[in-house]
Amino acid sequence: MMSRVLSSLLLSVAAVLAGCQSVPPTNVHQPMTARPAPKPDLAHNNGAIFNPVVSRSLFEDRRARYVGDTLTINIVENTSASTNSSSSANRTSSLSASVPTITGLPGKNFQGLAASATTENDFAGKGAAAAKNVFTGTITVTVIEVLENGNLLVSGEKQVAIGHGQEYIRLSGVVNPTFISATNTIASSRVADARVEYKESGYISEAQVMGWLARFFLSFMPF
Repeated sequence: MMSRVLSSLLLSVAAVLAGCQSVPPTNVHQPMTARPAPKPDLAHNNGAIFNPVVSRSLFEDRRARYVGDTLTINIVENTSASTNSSSSANRTSSLSASVPTITGLPGKNFQGLAASATTENDFAGKGAAAAKNVFTGTITVTVIEVLENGNLLVSGEKQVAIGHGQEYIRLSGVVNPTFISATNTIASSRVADARVEYKESGYISEAQVMGWLARFFLSFMPF
């Protein structure tokens, strides 16, 4: 009896822990895969060489063009950006006043006095920032929609499990069929509205996230 209770408890804990490992959110076009449209029912020509149900044109290449077709994209993303800024400000102001000497007026002790004041403010600031990202890889995506002008909306995901972690490579965008090579490949630089993601889930990615208690204190104690 006790062993059954322990086994049930362990299964419950395992289910809870499994649910805690959620899939990272994504911004790529959905869905990330699509099935081809069903073909109309045609009569089979038994004994004929050409079967219109399953065959494609003998002179047709294998480039992606229909919903459900696959396309290989070579990801070569290399971006770099840098910025430099500097500013300076200088302001000087002066003020002077004097009491003239006039015969016959009271307050002779204050006549002839002079006063002056000078203020000067200087400010100088300088900043620089630089960023560089390199992402290379290969992913095969699926055509999820054919637009009215013939362009293809593609989307896909690749999941790689390594040890206790899992990597997610996602890509979506619009492809012009004329840019697809004869080997049914295209470079990511020719994908319009491209959304390329590389995310991880597991112990390493969880260690890089600040805990909820630290986020709570930083919400009202930012310094």
